[in-house]
Parts: sequence; structure tokens; C-alpha cells
Amino acid sequence: MFDETYANPFGEPFVISKFRYYISHLSFIDVNNKETNLPDNYYLINEEDSLSKIVELPAAAIKSISFMVGVDSIRNVSGVQTGSLDPLNGMFWTWNSGYVFAKLEGESDSSHAPVHSFSWHVGGFRQHENALRKIKLTISKNAAASNTIMVNADVLKWFNAVRPIKISESPVCHQPGKLAMQIADNYSAMFSIAP
Repeated sequence: MFDETYANPFGEPFVISKFRYYISHLSFIDVNNKETNLPDNYYLINEEDSLSKIVELPAAAIKSISFMVGVDSIRNVSGVQTGSLDPLNGMFWTWNSGYVFAKLEGESDSSHAPVHSFSWHVGGFRQHENALRKIKLTISKNAAASNTIMVNADVLKWFNAVRPIKISESPVCHQPGKLAMQIADNYSAMFSIAP
């Protein structure tokens, strides 16, 4: 993924250098309709590190999973934290005292930023700037029989799942606001269960 050149839906070529996001507030519904919540768990998913994408599931077979992409407001204002939420992980805006919920960085010939870079750091938890997104995925009967579920993240959805966002027009997003919420709307559609 990180050595390949992709083209987004607008024909803009790009190479990825970072692709990370937080998931939190996991909830599982098993085949008996029992819900299990993991509200205080925060996971930093790094698409470059396959081990970061492993999450322990409850013992029962699962029929749906839901989670938030991002970090809730309470954790955003709770000061320095450890583990996945440690600022040393590079997902914290020190100038804004808040977490970057998702990060996509790379290079593109379509970018007018220095060295043709593009950098989208999406976050924001305040009213009218809330980029926190809830995801719910239904699991097929075949996958539900297993306690191993693969969730795919399609990076191309960042560009055009709900709103068209071109690298040539918006190569940089480093603060909460309208563009961050539009990117969040897009990447909220990037998840699917692997068959």
C-alpha cells in the first residue's frame, strides 16, 4: 500500500506515507442479540502495521459491530494520556489541545503544496466542528461463525464517498472545521467487512 501509486476518482495520482485513525467505543451484538460494549477502549490503527489492526472479540459469534472513528470530547480535554492516546503517537494537536482522529499523508503531482505533499489531519469535537463518526457494520453469517473478523478500510473513500474532495483544491487540512467534517463524512464510508 505504501509503495504503490494510486489514482483517486478524479484521476489525481497519489502515494501514501501515513494512514492512521482512532477507533473507540466498540460495541458488538452477537447472534443471540446480546450487546457487549467496550466504551473505554481506544485503538490507534496504523494501516502500515498489521498488528495494530487486531482487536480481541467477545467469545460469542458476532452479527454486527459498531465503533466511533475518533476520540470523544471527554478524552480530548483530559490532558496528557498514555497507551494509544499518548501524544508521542503523533496523533495530538498540541496547539489545539485535541486529538487527530484520522490522518492521511502522502505526495501527489496534483498538489500545489510544497514538494507536492498532501496532508489531511482530521479532528474536532466541538459543536459545529464535530468530526467524530459512528460506524456500524453487519457481519455475514459465514463471518459470524468465526471470532476473527477482518474490517477493510478503503482509502479511496476519503476522496469521494459523500463529497468530492480533490487534492488539487484542498491539499492540506490541519484544523477542525468544514473541510475536516467533509473528509470525516467521506472516510466514515471506508469500512467494510472482508468476505
